[in-house]
Amino acid sequence: MFRPLTNRQLTTVCVFRLGTDMTTLNSAKIAVGILSFAHYHANFWSEVFKAGNVLVGIWDDDHERGREAAQRFDVPFFQNINDLFKRCTAVAICSQTNQHRQLIEKSARLGLAVLSEKPLSVSMSEGLKIKKCIDRYGTTFMQSFPKRFDPVSLYLKKIIEEKKLGKISLVRIRHGHFYGLDPEFCKRWYVQPDFSGGGALLDEGVHGADLLAWIFGLPQSVIGLISHEALGLGVEDLGIAIYKFSSGMVAELTASFSFAAADTSIEIYGSEGTVLVSAVDLASKEITCSGFVRLYQKSNSIREWQVIPITPQFKLGEFHQQNAHAFLKCLRENLKPPITIDDGLRAQLMVATAYRSAKTGKRIAITQ
Repeated sequence: MFRPLTNRQLTTVCVFRLGTDMTTLNSAKIAVGILSFAHYHANFWSEVFKAGNVLVGIWDDDHERGREAAQRFDVPFFQNINDLFKRCTAVAICSQTNQHRQLIEKSARLGLAVLSEKPLSVSMSEGLKIKKCIDRYGTTFMQSFPKRFDPVSLYLKKIIEEKKLGKISLVRIRHGHFYGLDPEFCKRWYVQPDFSGGGALLDEGVHGADLLAWIFGLPQSVIGLISHEALGLGVEDLGIAIYKFSSGMVAELTASFSFAAADTSIEIYGSEGTVLVSAVDLASKEITCSGFVRLYQKSNSIREWQVIPITPQFKLGEFHQQNAHAFLKCLRENLKPPITIDDGLRAQLMVATAYRSAKTGKRIAITQ
């Protein structure tokens, strides 16, 4: 019978050989600057860089926010971004999404390594311009997709690659939170299309899109549907994308800002078995306390769920910190980042095409 891996075994991440672009960076002292605290994840990344003794400063176009963060992390605040650039060998970008391109391009031109918050950009056209810049300067670039480092995700990828579930016919991913039910959230930049580029499907759904593409590859086509009805915002509070893959598999991705509560987040159905995953999004994290991964295999003599002894990283904590840990490991050990500009573009393409489908009401092919 298939024996699942333990958390410790599953935390091993593939190591990649270094390209020449990291040689100069590795010969100097690593110095990381945080560009903006507009996105809350900057706090998690700063914890890691501060503990690693590589955090050298913070810049933010909101000077009050930046100074407050700099005080908390006991590093200098730089009102002039160019002054911070002079002290850095790498930057971590947690700005509003509409600032990503400008900040990435500035950093790339200066030869700095870049860790960027998701999504890559506000649109595919902006994302392609970012890629052109990254390729031109040979920039070491890492896209933030923390699900890649969760032992649950590694477990799912492994059992699917080993065909433990047989032929996969359906995948359902529900990813979202309840912050939209707080009036304060509905005033923030996340829900303003000029700053964010989209709503729940882009901000939350991009995690699920990357997970699908990472495990199954790029889908062939998509039907999208979005709704503003729950919150009445300028961006969608609910988005659904139904992807069709070349294998015939169908994947349903649902993202929302207004899940009051939830449980099962991932469902994978195959000819030889099924796996269910809970507590890997905010809507389910606090209220689901056990049995996070359940497996059924047709070969089992007893028709019942087998609880796999894996606790999601999201439930354990230190979830978003994994991006910073992986980035810092790459800088210290001359490794290529495990999540690339192409990964960021691929997930954005899946969401952008779903938006186009929702606007036209038609299934649309996904073409690179």
